[in-house]
Amino acid sequence: MTWNPPFGERVVLVIREKTERMNRRIVWILFLLAAFVVSCAGPSKTVKKDSQEETPVAAVSEEKKKEFEYLFIEALKQKMVGNPQKSVSLLSACLEIDGNSSAAMYELANLHLMNNDLTSASLLLEKAIRINPGNKWYKLLLAKIYQQTGKNRESAQLFGQLAKMEPDREEYLFLKALELSSAKNFDEAIRTLDELEKKTGIIDQISLARQEIFLQSGKVKEAFAEIQRLIAAYPADPRYYGLLADLYKDQGDKENALKNYMKILELDPSNGFVNFSLASMYLDEGDTARAYEFTKKGFTGEGVDIDTKLQLYLLHTGEKSEFPLTQEQNEELLKILSDEYPDDFRIYSIYAEYLIRNKKNREAREKLLRVVEKGVNDYPIWEQILYLDNDLQEWQSLYDHGQSALEIYPNQSRLYFFQAIGALQLENFEDVISISDEGLNYVIDNNLMKGQFVFLKGEALYKQDKLNEAFALFDEAVELDPDNFMALNNYAYYLSLAGRNLEKAERMSGKVIKRFPDNATYLDTYAWVLFKKKNYTLARFYMETALTHSEEENATLTEHYGDILFMLGETEKALENWQKAVDQGSDSKILRQKISEKKYIEE
Repeated sequence: MTWNPPFGERVVLVIREKTERMNRRIVWILFLLAAFVVSCAGPSKTVKKDSQEETPVAAVSEEKKKEFEYLFIEALKQKMVGNPQKSVSLLSACLEIDGNSSAAMYELANLHLMNNDLTSASLLLEKAIRINPGNKWYKLLLAKIYQQTGKNRESAQLFGQLAKMEPDREEYLFLKALELSSAKNFDEAIRTLDELEKKTGIIDQISLARQEIFLQSGKVKEAFAEIQRLIAAYPADPRYYGLLADLYKDQGDKENALKNYMKILELDPSNGFVNFSLASMYLDEGDTARAYEFTKKGFTGEGVDIDTKLQLYLLHTGEKSEFPLTQEQNEELLKILSDEYPDDFRIYSIYAEYLIRNKKNREAREKLLRVVEKGVNDYPIWEQILYLDNDLQEWQSLYDHGQSALEIYPNQSRLYFFQAIGALQLENFEDVISISDEGLNYVIDNNLMKGQFVFLKGEALYKQDKLNEAFALFDEAVELDPDNFMALNNYAYYLSLAGRNLEKAERMSGKVIKRFPDNATYLDTYAWVLFKKKNYTLARFYMETALTHSEEENATLTEHYGDILFMLGETEKALENWQKAVDQGSDSKILRQKISEKKYIEE
């Protein structure tokens, strides 16, 4: 872990990224100026090459100049409207008219660059520079390509030329130094930075780049001296003590590293970065207690942005973390983040994920609802809320949240599915059918999802005693998805209750329990199908297995067990289980009639 991100290699990368962005802006400026360049693109005199040789160029007629201008402008238009291939053809035609138009070469090079053809782009730019060596834009773009292709010496040379062309643009010397460093020409890189420092004075970007070069070249003593120069120039700036501490730490000198970290705390007691660095150091020593102490201080400290804190949190809580937090510590850090950044939805999302992993679904849902209340419209978050509603069996919430989500994402079939489940559990059967039909409109090439909607429609019809229509839909559902085990189970159970097609019911239920041999509900269905087929002994076996695997008391299973026992002639045991079912919460009139009359009664 580093104390302060903007140094060393990171500085190099940041500056390169900034340079790339600068170059992209330059390319755009060139595009806007291209029409002006066209007017002076056609050569009418000799051109001096880099070799100092002079090459005569044939004059272009006025008619050809007009044709050139038309083709060039049209090429720019095609590029603007997103037709690069057409633009390439037009620019190629321009070069057929005037083979020495550096402007056409430049624009064509840009198009090749867009197509990742760096070789063609560099060849065109090299020629353009030979024709027009005073054009800085050509050199900037070619320098960028050389950077990408690892031609660091060549890139450094171009930045050196640019520095001479525009001596006030200090970044050119800096970029030259970076390229020389990449080319492992360390001595010249240092000399370039020295030259730059004469213009700017001591600034951290130059010193940090110089330090990095010293480290790359194995000059550790000089690297230390460079940071000491910064501290001498800016003794009240805690950042540089952090750099020195990091350097000591990297060299295995923990004593001096700690000394300089503590110096930072003297200058800036609330500095968050130094606390994270101390945490890292103690973690390396195996002192997890002190590591967590300083990690916690880092999360409450100043100067560390939320993105960095979130990255560190995810690093500590990831599967490959070297610093596994306890549940208490995990929750403490999450609370610190949520208290410190109450408006950052990312924290609530991360908090919710943690709570879900720890089976705290209700709390997790509350965190996710905080996210959407803040106006964050994120589909996965809405879907997760609906999953949690369903898991918590809060059907009105599932229905209402489904409606809210659909107002934002009306084309998402899964949202209709969840809302239809809520409507089914609320016994809004007509809603189930209409919602399912609407959801089916957005299902494309997904038989599994189609099967789910058809199954829900079947359930709604069954609850309305429309058995024939329901059974037809169940047939369709399992045809669409032969492994829809809930549909197979429910269909088998409904057939057994109706006394219809029991062989089919047994096949379907048997398939389900083969896949889920420990599921009490599915075992109950299979036992009940066997009961209806008068296979009471086998029904007893599966019902007892269901009761064994039931995680909580279930009045339906208990009543069914009593029914089976009665048919096996064990009336007293049957009465005991029927009464037990009442005690477990069943208010069935038929059940009370069984107890009263001491016999099984068909429903």
